[in-house]
Amino acid sequence: MNGPVPAAPAGPPSEVDKLRRRVEALSRKRDEAEARLHALLSSLLPLDDLLSDTRRRAGALHEARSAREATSAAVALSEQIEAAHLMLRGELARHDVRPMEAVGRAADPAEMRVVGTEGHPSAPGGTVLRERLTGFRLGAAMLRPAQVVVAVPGPAPEPEPELEPIVPAEDGPDPASGAAPSDRGRAQPRRTTRSQRRLPRKPSAGRGRRSRRSGRA
Repeated sequence: MNGPVPAAPAGPPSEVDKLRRRVEALSRKRDEAEARLHALLSSLLPLDDLLSDTRRRAGALHEARSAREATSAAVALSEQIEAAHLMLRGELARHDVRPMEAVGRAADPAEMRVVGTEGHPSAPGGTVLRERLTGFRLGAAMLRPAQVVVAVPGPAPEPEPELEPIVPAEDGPDPASGAAPSDRGRAQPRRTTRSQRRLPRKPSAGRGRRSRRSGRA
């Protein structure tokens, strides 16, 4: 009695099978990359809307006609900029992009670029005092190095003197109109009498005529 014919043992995959599997893996990676790029671009669209509104508020600041309007527009503009920055940082964090925390750490040449030094009386030499450009990581890998200013032994630099506010002068008359300049806000000379200035008195004209008449007589 004839039984079922046993299947032939499977041999090693052919070169065609290897190439097909490789192409399928690359196709899956491409689809995943396109999906991540689409998600990233879609998440940046609300940021574009916010920046467009920020630009409009900046125009309102330039067009302000009074100090109250300028102050209100400046506050609104500052809030818009802060909101846009927080939104961008949130989207970066969602894609595992995070800023480095460099201040207070020793400068690491692998992920920091020293662009300046500053004397500090207590911080150890090489400690990062501030960032000029924020560094970022993508996961555990460095995405962009930070540009930092590090401490060196020595006294701290003196703070720069604050400039006194410039008081705007009052608008003068239009030269084309030929109007005389206004004396408002200008110091006026103080008038004094002859006695106050201690000047000699001029001889009176009548007294001089009397003396000439007495001489003729």
